Amino acid sequence: MSGTTVDRIKDEMSKTQKNKATSFHLGQLKAKLAKLKRELLTPTTGGGSGGGAGVGFDVARTGIASVGFIGFPSVGKSSLMSGLTGTTSVAADYEFTTLTTVPGTMDVHGAPIQILDLPGIIEGAKDGKGRGRQVIAVARTCNLIFIVLDVLKPLGDKAIIEAELEGFGIRLNKQPPHLTVKKKERGGIAISNTVPLTHIEPEEIRAVLAEYKISNADVSFRCDPTLDEFIDVVEGGRVYIPCLYVLNKIDAISIEELDLLYKIPDSVPISAREWLNVDELIEVMWEKLDLVRIYTKPKGKQPDYSSPVVLRHARCSVEDFCNNIHKDIAKQLKYAMVFGTSVKHSRGQKVGLDHILADEDVVSIVKK
Repeated sequence: MSGTTVDRIKDEMSKTQKNKATSFHLGQLKAKLAKLKRELLTPTTGGGSGGGAGVGFDVARTGIASVGFIGFPSVGKSSLMSGLTGTTSVAADYEFTTLTTVPGTMDVHGAPIQILDLPGIIEGAKDGKGRGRQVIAVARTCNLIFIVLDVLKPLGDKAIIEAELEGFGIRLNKQPPHLTVKKKERGGIAISNTVPLTHIEPEEIRAVLAEYKISNADVSFRCDPTLDEFIDVVEGGRVYIPCLYVLNKIDAISIEELDLLYKIPDSVPISAREWLNVDELIEVMWEKLDLVRIYTKPKGKQPDYSSPVVLRHARCSVEDFCNNIHKDIAKQLKYAMVFGTSVKHSRGQKVGLDHILADEDVVSIVKK
């Protein structure tokens, strides 16, 4: 029933001409559509509030970051993962080989990265078809998504997978919009913006908020969002994940066709079978994960370059470094001696807990 309602709303939106007189109505329709899609995606059975990943989909997390491989069946995900991690996932040339999430781990620049080979998704996963819903639920928790595509099939596959992930609240290669909606007790809707709003009308903003039963709020825009991006913020539950398009089976195409593939943004052409260009894929993956390696230097000894402490770029202070080794070290710290690009002096610099470290810095801890 919800599916037919979604179709009916989409049909009405396509027939409604956009102008100032209809902006409130269109805003309401878009908000209704977002709410209905959320209801379709929310599991109605099973205990617990986590949305039930399902048998074979509960994956124990290992490593500093996780990369999810998503793609249509038999595009070469399992073969690529086997080569990267040594983990064997059943690989075959026919469709729907992998039926459960298969985890593996690979070492990149001293950092353990978990690789998840997710079962081949099918069109309509976001509408509950097949096991796509459980697959995408795991994808939501990944730090990076690889969309593996077969270059011999139309790149329309790329648009279909993107639509499935978008429908499940995953925003690929996007940043959260810089806008806030703060509810208040009274005073109606107050809209303020620091940049001109060219994609959204005030009436549309009010219509969306009315649909979510928000009648009193301060709405502050520090960006120029689309109506869909505004609804994302109001609706919540969105995840913003970097994505790489892995274009597999380049051994079956010409050099001219390969040149065309390089024009696709955020893509890396490879051949899992012939193991071509996989080194570039690993380097681009490292850049996308945005990790920071910190080397330890015990007092009076040489730095240990064999096993770095790996931190996320968003949390790479001296305090984060200390907590990663042991939670009590930060309390005992007198100062840290840092060598590297995050400090001014090449001979090292004394810093405190709030100092932000850079990739490949060397840190020596001095306790109280």
